Amino acid sequence: MKLITSLTSPYGRKVRVVLLEKKIPFQLQVENPWLPDSPVPGFNPLGKVPVLVLEDGESVFDSRVIVEYLDHVSPVAHLIPSELKSRMVVRGVEALADGVTDAAVAVYLEKKRAPEQQSSDWLMLQEKTLFRALEALSEALGEKSWYLGNSMTLADVACGCTLGYLGLRFPEIDWRTAHPNLARLYDKLMTRASFNETVPVV
Repeated sequence: MKLITSLTSPYGRKVRVVLLEKKIPFQLQVENPWLPDSPVPGFNPLGKVPVLVLEDGESVFDSRVIVEYLDHVSPVAHLIPSELKSRMVVRGVEALADGVTDAAVAVYLEKKRAPEQQSSDWLMLQEKTLFRALEALSEALGEKSWYLGNSMTLADVACGCTLGYLGLRFPEIDWRTAHPNLARLYDKLMTRASFNETVPVV
């Protein structure tokens, strides 16, 4: 199978981490979906990465759909629990982490516009969402080592990818001081090869 993504995409990083944790071989195709001649729309009509292209040529897109598929493809290192309540916890944290990322990406793109074209109201809304959801991620983790149980799940992967993206695009946000429990989680994740090998680069 082939994964089409960019090296800065936190959603793409989430999929790459899952592929590595589950030891699923894949070909990495790096693309910039923002370029006018990008091939990405040919694989995903939404024009977004990541896209997983299966052996039969079928495309799977949206990181949440991709990781759901991958967790069923291989029995190695299940990251999404089958028990309903536990599953809801993990997918809920993933949704929260992706929400932080959505807001961060919105702020990043808005600030790339000319200053006179930027909407201060839009920026304020997204920044409020970002910090509120980051607080919720911290509260959900509390003093636990992992979001659920005694081992890493997709919840931890998603949170780690979000924190890595904040470090890349918004180094001025001192989430480590504000949320030391998230800092401990991220540092622990970074000891794993799957995270160390997928650090986002510009």
